[in-house]
Amino acid sequence: MGNSPQAGSAEKRELAADDPTMELDVLEQTASIEGAQVLRRDTYGLIPAPIPAAWILEGAPVARQRHLAASSDQLAATLMWDCTAGGFNWFYDVDEVIHVLEGSVLIEDVAGVCQRLRAGDTYLFPAGSRYHWTVDDYIRKIAFRYSPLSREMRVVKGIIGRLTAPFRRKPAGHAVRGS
Repeated sequence: MGNSPQAGSAEKRELAADDPTMELDVLEQTASIEGAQVLRRDTYGLIPAPIPAAWILEGAPVARQRHLAASSDQLAATLMWDCTAGGFNWFYDVDEVIHVLEGSVLIEDVAGVCQRLRAGDTYLFPAGSRYHWTVDDYIRKIAFRYSPLSREMRVVKGIIGRLTAPFRRKPAGHAVRGS
């Protein structure tokens, strides 16, 4: 008797789990040739970070990211992000400073002012802004994201900081006042 299709599939999955190229084969089947070539270059551990479908205006951009670090108060974070060709709007709910590592993008603000960002360029996208991104081929960037506090919250944070200051541990070697 022959093997059932399910048994054959299970054997293939077991073999595929040991084969690092299997994932690439799947990506090649689901992405364009150019997209698969870009994805093959990933040695950064990026994971899918889909652009909201309503934001995409041209093409089928594929975006990925990797969270690198965050501040202890979770108001700031650093991540690596990449994207294949396409056009989309991006709405910034936090301040974001990017540094382009590879590739380029044409950005356009709401006033229609365009600027090309290339490898080595750094740019600030303020919270509350919207930009149209056109990625011709590929872009990889480091993003530094910061959630700004309102004026009221900064005042509250300052008051809490002053109230809790006497209870914080002092670093070793800290000079005592009045000595």
